Amino acid sequence: MRLSLLGGGGFRVPLVYSALAEGGRSGGLIDELTLHDTDRRRLDVVASVLDQLPPGPRVRTTTDLDEALAGADFVFSAIRVGGTEGRVGDEQLPLAEGLLGQETVGPGGILYGLRTVPVARAVAERVRALAPRAWVVNFTNPAGLVTEAMAEVLGDRVIGICDSPVGLVRRAATAAGVPAGEVGYDYLGLNHLGWLRSLRWRGEELLPGLLASDEALASFEEGRLFGGELLRALGSLPNEYLHYYYFARETLEAVRTAQETRGEFLRRQQEEFFAGAAADPQRALELWQQVRREREETYLADSRAAGGGWERGASDLEGGGYEQVALSLMRALAGAGSSPAPPRLILNVAGRGAIPSLPDDAVVETVCAVDTEGAHPLPVAPLGGAELGLVTQVKAAERATVTAARSGEWDAALRALIAHPLVDSAAAAGRMLRAAGWQDGSTNGP
Repeated sequence: MRLSLLGGGGFRVPLVYSALAEGGRSGGLIDELTLHDTDRRRLDVVASVLDQLPPGPRVRTTTDLDEALAGADFVFSAIRVGGTEGRVGDEQLPLAEGLLGQETVGPGGILYGLRTVPVARAVAERVRALAPRAWVVNFTNPAGLVTEAMAEVLGDRVIGICDSPVGLVRRAATAAGVPAGEVGYDYLGLNHLGWLRSLRWRGEELLPGLLASDEALASFEEGRLFGGELLRALGSLPNEYLHYYYFARETLEAVRTAQETRGEFLRRQQEEFFAGAAADPQRALELWQQVRREREETYLADSRAAGGGWERGASDLEGGGYEQVALSLMRALAGAGSSPAPPRLILNVAGRGAIPSLPDDAVVETVCAVDTEGAHPLPVAPLGGAELGLVTQVKAAERATVTAARSGEWDAALRALIAHPLVDSAAAAGRMLRAAGWQDGSTNGP
């Protein structure tokens, strides 16, 4: 089978290739991996890294989108419209207004979505034309918002994934002293806005005991990030990105006093890596491994600084393993799993009643059973009032973003920003839009 990876010059592509290589060239699900990117230099550097890894599927590279998509069985979408330079702007424009700037959360996420949705929809149109039976796995951030936009074209054949929920489940199970691969769980929300509300092992509910133990909470990232007092009040474990909501004031101060934003750090780091690896291809893998370690060590540094500051532990550095989530999803969709029961994965799909107050086609992040017909949301407990209010407000901002990006309407873009709970000023929202290139009263967008 053939996999096409859009954004093939991305830094995390070697993780996907390594996951595909497990089982060997002939025993793996994918025989051919096509890497597509608009930047030929980045493609060549990533290819150099892959050449130095244990062999996996055949690799070819192209800058032609149609060539990449034609005949694909699976498409991974991992594009970054505007590159890291665009991310820097998404962070700096809100900060200039005294608001949090982050690539998926708050006004930064809305600005990123406005820029990304038109490109993602164009990709979806080409997939529908050239590979109509392909499954599209969306990594592109903001993942839930972009998945919803692509689903307007592709329906249920696009599924969004994120490694934060599976990382949370794994860390919580380890902190509770049970094997992560054997737990049952209940998780519901939106991408980067969800809560783990149940953790079960051999018929026993473990979450209340975990929340009651300050020692256990101090052993993993989310426990340290939010603290026992808040977690016991919530009665759940929030996704790490909810720190931007529950500690907005503290995180904003940490971002404003940092030497550089996350986007500026990644821009500098990636420029140095790609330049160094292009100049010395034989060291591409070595340089990539060094940069990846630094990238993981500094993940969510602002939130950790806002919470008192600490170094990430070994279990935190393992990450959620998004490439493993993608591979598990792909194998289930292809009917290649060994278990008689459909695997359960936390995915971004149309909720269809998972959150009754949202439209059926609204993309949510929840537990799904996956088979060759797609990903199917499983019954979960309803959200509490506070969580439901937050989800409803953010989803309204997301859907307005998709509408604005599709239509170019100023009013829809303004609604998207002012609907978000982390935007406290309509005047600031208008200024951010103008700074991003939108025109008052226009219908053509930036």
